Amino acid sequence: MAKLKKIGESKIFGGWTKMFQHYSKSCSCVMKFSVFLPPQMGRGPVPVLTWLSGLTCTHENFITKAGAQKFAAEHGIVLVAPDTSPRGAGIEGEEESYDLGTGAGFYVNATQEKWSEHYQMYDYIVEELPILVADQFDIIPDRQGIFGHSMGGHGALMIAFRNPDRFKSVSAFAPIYAPSQCDWGRKAFSNYLGKNREDWKSYDSHELFSQTSGQIPLLVDQGDADQFLEKELNFALFCQTASEKGLCANLRLQKGYDHSYYFIASFIEDHIRHHAKALCE
Repeated sequence: MAKLKKIGESKIFGGWTKMFQHYSKSCSCVMKFSVFLPPQMGRGPVPVLTWLSGLTCTHENFITKAGAQKFAAEHGIVLVAPDTSPRGAGIEGEEESYDLGTGAGFYVNATQEKWSEHYQMYDYIVEELPILVADQFDIIPDRQGIFGHSMGGHGALMIAFRNPDRFKSVSAFAPIYAPSQCDWGRKAFSNYLGKNREDWKSYDSHELFSQTSGQIPLLVDQGDADQFLEKELNFALFCQTASEKGLCANLRLQKGYDHSYYFIASFIEDHIRHHAKALCE
């Protein structure tokens, strides 16, 4: 089992926010993640909720900006916030743009030679990190939820739809719902997965949602003042598919909100409650 090196900690709402680094076998490099350990951990194992961040973010953005610890402490839920990509992998071009390479792993397993050695983010999030967290902290392994923002919203939805037996709840803020149908997603998928669009489908939330039974508890918030709403996020398509499944009420368009962490902080309590209902009751 990988050894964790603690790189920071602060007490908050009776629990602890801690930051760690470790060597990842999946990504063949050192990875970092943040974790909030609620005060209830001293009384026995608790559920765990994994947050996936968006483009350009690190393991720190959510844990320092969203205000989630207060509500996770109330419900007794561990929060895990991994980084969004490998860093310093030495890949040519990995630092050239904000939407490919560093900070832009898109939570897929890259198959193209240039990226495949290090960019195995799907395996890192779904296989390696949960085992590491379960080994190091007193959690209930079969009570896990996942949520995220933008690129991380895509990741959370995609991972939950692919693994309904593993994740009991899912939510997202302004997710990139149909990455195969937007510039961000097409750029990432063509570089990481190749030009064959058939190979993209297993990582595309829209393709997966269209095929699921829709039984996993779902909540999505989208701001109507989001600068990426029309071009990148495909919220209208998401609503259409959700309506066909009788889940349209689970997708909320919030008036006046943009794509920022101000938006996330405004509705994070609702999302924690959504997951707590599935994980704690």
